[in-house]
Amino acid sequence: MTMPVALEPRPDVSRGRRAAALAAVSAATLLERLPPRRLRRVLEAARRGARPATAAQALAAREAVVAVSLHCAGQGCLRRSVAVALLCRMGGSWPDWCTGVRVEPFRAHAWVEVDGTAIGELDDMHLYHKTMTVPARRRGGR
Repeated sequence: MTMPVALEPRPDVSRGRRAAALAAVSAATLLERLPPRRLRRVLEAARRGARPATAAQALAAREAVVAVSLHCAGQGCLRRSVAVALLCRMGGSWPDWCTGVRVEPFRAHAWVEVDGTAIGELDDMHLYHKTMTVPARRRGGR
């Protein structure tokens, strides 16, 4: 059974934001090839020193990434989520980066969230069991 593919809307972004988004997507293209544990370690290192992202920052980063990458606008959830996290980091913030699976029907997915809310996702994310996260550092050292 094949899953239907629907592209997300690809909004216009400024020239400077496009350049940053392209850099984030290029880095994510390389990073998505890493084994999961190594990918998590790289993202944990990238997160260091960042403040938690706001929902607006994460959504703006997601929209920019989708605008510059057809793969990220489609089913490229791992590349998209890594690129969004990296683009946020370029601005000094970090969202919670997550991967997970659901059983019925089986699907694996990667996404970013802020304060427990998935950013830009249409699927019911509560159906996914998180398998790996790189959370933003919260106030109070969490």
